[in-house]
Amino acid sequence: MSTTHPALRRAGLGTVLAAAAVLAAAGAASAHVTVHPESYAKGATDGVLSFRVPNEEDTASTTEVQVFLPTDHPVLGVLVHPQDGWTAKVTTTKLKTPVKTDDGTISEAVSEITWTGGKIGAGQYEDFDVAFGQLPDDTAQLAFKTLQTYSDGKTVRWIEEAEAGADEPEDPAPVLKLTAAAAQDSDSTSDAPSESADGASGADGTRSGTVQVTAADADDSTARGLGVGGLVVGVLGLAAAGFAVVRTRSARS
Repeated sequence: MSTTHPALRRAGLGTVLAAAAVLAAAGAASAHVTVHPESYAKGATDGVLSFRVPNEEDTASTTEVQVFLPTDHPVLGVLVHPQDGWTAKVTTTKLKTPVKTDDGTISEAVSEITWTGGKIGAGQYEDFDVAFGQLPDDTAQLAFKTLQTYSDGKTVRWIEEAEAGADEPEDPAPVLKLTAAAAQDSDSTSDAPSESADGASGADGTRSGTVQVTAADADDSTARGLGVGGLVVGVLGLAAAGFAVVRTRSARS
């Protein structure tokens, strides 16, 4: 018969429950539509944004993804990476305030990208890559409101923006942080993904092209998930070792 002290049994149970809660919270957070990397320098040029769309439904597949790009702080020179099984429709909008660049004044920018024709099944995710020529330098962040439509007709609206000091909303929009350029100068070479782009203008004025990503940053959310998993395993290991010591002492006595 086990003579493990009741307090240690309660502590072990508490550790297991706490670990389960941490893992559940991590899983819930990872189910959101997110943009990667999580930050770029203000005014960054020639980069790639990857919109990660996980499927949250057990009985339906994701069949359409709409990403809305801000036009008050426009992203310039957008090119869509061809996605196997998916067709991308790019919508441009005339800007209220044209943007002056080294190549001239830009009066139109991409305002919406809609992917259809593909399928993201239960327990799966898809990365939708978008290249840009230049990010704005007059804002601290960009919110990319997204609509995710399922095969059963359900649409999840990832459009809520968190307020300063408030908890994360239930259906947050993917947000890209824009940092001071000086803060990332030393990291720009190693952090920014490299790519080659070949774009052309279509009959409707919409630019389309092919982007080949040759290097990418390690995914932040994956690293955090591995860190949480390692912490939980370590805690459970310490708890198991403590129980073994107590049982050994009890058997000797």
